[in-house]
Parts: sequence; C-alpha cells; structure tokens
Amino acid sequence: MLFLWLYMFYSCAGSCAGLTTRESPAPPRTAPPLPPLLPGEPGEESSLEEQRAAPDAGTPISSFFNGSGTKRLPQAIIIGVKKGGTRALLEFLRVHPDVRAVGAEPHFFDRNYERGLAWYRDLMPRTLEGQITMEKTPSYFVTKEAPARISSMCKGTKLIVVVRDPVTRAISDYTQTLSKKPDIPTFESLTFKNRTTGLIDTSWSAIQIGIYAKHLENWLLHFPIGQILFVSGERLISDPAGELGRVQDFLGLKRIITDKHFYFNKTKGFPCLKKAEGSSKPHCLGKTKGRTHPDIDQEVVQRLRDFYRPFNMKFYQMTGQDFGWD
Repeated sequence: MLFLWLYMFYSCAGSCAGLTTRESPAPPRTAPPLPPLLPGEPGEESSLEEQRAAPDAGTPISSFFNGSGTKRLPQAIIIGVKKGGTRALLEFLRVHPDVRAVGAEPHFFDRNYERGLAWYRDLMPRTLEGQITMEKTPSYFVTKEAPARISSMCKGTKLIVVVRDPVTRAISDYTQTLSKKPDIPTFESLTFKNRTTGLIDTSWSAIQIGIYAKHLENWLLHFPIGQILFVSGERLISDPAGELGRVQDFLGLKRIITDKHFYFNKTKGFPCLKKAEGSSKPHCLGKTKGRTHPDIDQEVVQRLRDFYRPFNMKFYQMTGQDFGWD
C-alpha cells in the first residue's frame, strides 16, 4: 500500500505541468535518439546529451526517498527574444534556490515537437516541492505554432519575453552572424529590398523579429496579457536587480536576488554575477556576449527607427509599457 500511495503521489505531482493533453502528440514509449547539439554560441550552453546523462536519474520511488525530486514540465518559459538578453536573465534567475532550469535551449515547441511531452519532460532538471522548472528558447516568440502548443501543454504556463530596442537588436543579430560567416553581405545591403526607395526587407529575420507587436498578437490568441511578463533588455543591463525583482514577483518567488548579487563589468559593458549558481566565484557571460558592433550607416539606422516606430507604439499600447525606444 505504501508503494501504491507513493506512485499515486508522484503521478499527480506538478498539476497540469506534468500532464499531456489530447492536443499534444502521443509520447513515445522510449525516447528516440537525441539530435545533434542545437545551434548556439560555442561554450555558452551544455548540450542536451550532457543534461540527459546527468546523474539525476532514478525511479519515482527512489527519487522520493533520496530527496532528488521529480522531473516536471516547465511552469514558466522564457519565450524570447533572440539577442534581447534571455541568456543573462536565465543565468541570473538560476541563482535563486527555488528556480531550476535547463541550460541548453530545448527548442521543443518549434523543432522537436513531434518527439512528445515525455521526451521534453525528460530534459528537465529534477525539482523539489515549491521549486519552479524553467527553460528558455528565444525562437518560440516568432514561431507561429508555439502559442497553441504551449497552451495545449498547460494553459497556466507563465511566459517571459525579454525585449530590446529592435534596431539595436537587429544589429546585434547581424553581428553574431558576422562572427560565424565573415563573408556575408553588409548590414545595409541586407536591410533593404531596394535602398533607393528605402523599402525595408521584412523577410530578413534580423528585421522581422523586432516587429514585436505582430508576434505578440499571435500569443494573445492563446494567453491573457497578464500571463506574459515583458522584461526590458536595456534595464536588465542598467538595473538588473530591479528587473529581477519584477521577474521574481511574477513567478511568485521571494525576492532573494538583489543588488548584492551583481557587479558591473566595465570591460564587457554589462552586469555580472558575484557568485554564479553552484559556485563561489564571480561569473560573466562568455566571450560570445557583448561583441563590438560594426559601424552602421546612420542614415540606415534612422530609416530603421522610422520603420519600427509605429510597431513600437502599438507594442507599448498592447503591453502598457513604454520602453523608450527611438
């Protein structure tokens, strides 16, 4: 009877965060082979293979007795945006003792959905009662199918979007690509369909991602605005403790992460942790962060600002926040 009770306890743990729904794909009986390491910054994240091999495996009953916790589907997801500051936010949040997060980006709701929720849940770290399971995959925000898929998993999932001046974000996006492919065309040539007419090429992902209002409309078809927190990428640099305070409140966590956890690294130009998760040493994001942007023609920058302005105004209205981009 004791073992039956324990089994029932485990099966019910996590509320809807641990259950599948009819709309979700049926989970396979055995997890299929993992894909190659997902594209990302070298040395920035641990691979999914490394996480799957981490020494936290065990049966539900053994996990209960040894206190290692259980794997649950995430109750909160950082869904975007690319080059907005999502990696910094996740690393800062992992300092909190009640936050457990996947290091690598699972890309479940955009690239790996057919693998099923059982595969997805197996990627998650083990949590104890009262802890929050999280993941971050910035491409979810611009993936058309992602809102419905996440809602199907659990309608109560809390969503976090880190946004940044779309012009600066586009240049940062280009800078990252340039570091990997030095022979790509110039930023100016990629920005326009026709530079003479000034027609912006919205099919270029670096431009498209920054049309935040358009992407948000898709999410609001499935989630109420109050279930989405919008974090300022700029304030995450200038006042990390302030933004983390808002995030902790949103997640229902005690405000443990404060000013005492940060110091400003003048060389990199952004805040770093005095002590990272599981370490007593200071920690800054890797060399792939804070790259020097190339010089961009100021006329092109101004045309982009003019292009984004109406979309920014609409985004401010939708979110009830003025991010001060212009």
